[in-house]
Amino acid sequence: MDSEAAARRYAPAALAALTYFPVNAGNVELVAVSENVTFRVIDEADGRAHVLRLHRPGYHSLKALNSERLWTSALAEAGIPVPRAISALDGRYYVPVTVPSSTEQRFAGMLGWTNGELLSDVLAREPDTHRLQDYFEQLGAILAAMHRQSSAWRPPPGFTRHHLDIDGLMGEAPFWGRFWEHPVLTEAERRFLLEAREKIRGALSRYGTASDRYSVIHADLHSGNVLINDGRLTVIDFDDTGFGWHMYDIAVALKHQHGGPLYPAVRDALLRGYRSVRALSAGHEAMLEMFLLIRGMAVIGWLLQRPELSSAEHREYLRRTRAMVVEQCEGFVSPC
Repeated sequence: MDSEAAARRYAPAALAALTYFPVNAGNVELVAVSENVTFRVIDEADGRAHVLRLHRPGYHSLKALNSERLWTSALAEAGIPVPRAISALDGRYYVPVTVPSSTEQRFAGMLGWTNGELLSDVLAREPDTHRLQDYFEQLGAILAAMHRQSSAWRPPPGFTRHHLDIDGLMGEAPFWGRFWEHPVLTEAERRFLLEAREKIRGALSRYGTASDRYSVIHADLHSGNVLINDGRLTVIDFDDTGFGWHMYDIAVALKHQHGGPLYPAVRDALLRGYRSVRALSAGHEAMLEMFLLIRGMAVIGWLLQRPELSSAEHREYLRRTRAMVVEQCEGFVSPC
């Protein structure tokens, strides 16, 4: 669906949602259609910008959405740079709206707008390796602060988010799909993935889920979910937040650079930034390559669930991910 068609389809629902929030909407602009439909809203009263998100149906329950908000609010209180949620006039953080001319219902939520440029866009053009290292060192420090907060945090009763545990990542019904069933895989490749999957299950079982390594995580902190403004980073888009391993969070942050010429530099910078805030033992670091493989498998599963993503860019992304995952599977040795 192109942006004009998406605007025609979803703008009426966005306008209906805005009547619930304390905003005198002057300009409402569609900015993204991906997992959620996102609008930029300008308040006529003070000129401030806000984000209105229409959450995709069937992905998270209202209880899970409110749980996401509880954690991001706790992160903000801990001084971690994340957008702040804005409540509706009646105190709710999410309100249901119906997309006109359909039976589709979505929950709408509002956040403060964060100025900046996506780190992914900067990476696409930035020739200065030292500057990139600075960004990843900052990102490592932010990840460490998030993990420090969540390891000590006790979610309130009723807190509900999915678990990216052994079954959530490597079970019969992984959260992001049965990656080994993607039709692009040959029988030999499928066998490599399934053999590695069993070894990974064993390694994750031995690694365990103690709070120093497993707690609430962002789970999708790639460079497209990081904003840069005046050289400082802000983390956005907590849609995939769940309980999971800290090293998985780190692997996601590094995955897009993995295998590229800058990977060693950005990896070392991110880990250096992480260790400036929170301890990371050599044993934990030894798990990184396995979690990079896990993330690659998850990407294949995610693309399997979304056959509509068939652009040349997505096909190339799948091709590169498949090649790297197969190569990693062939030489996989359990790290523990």
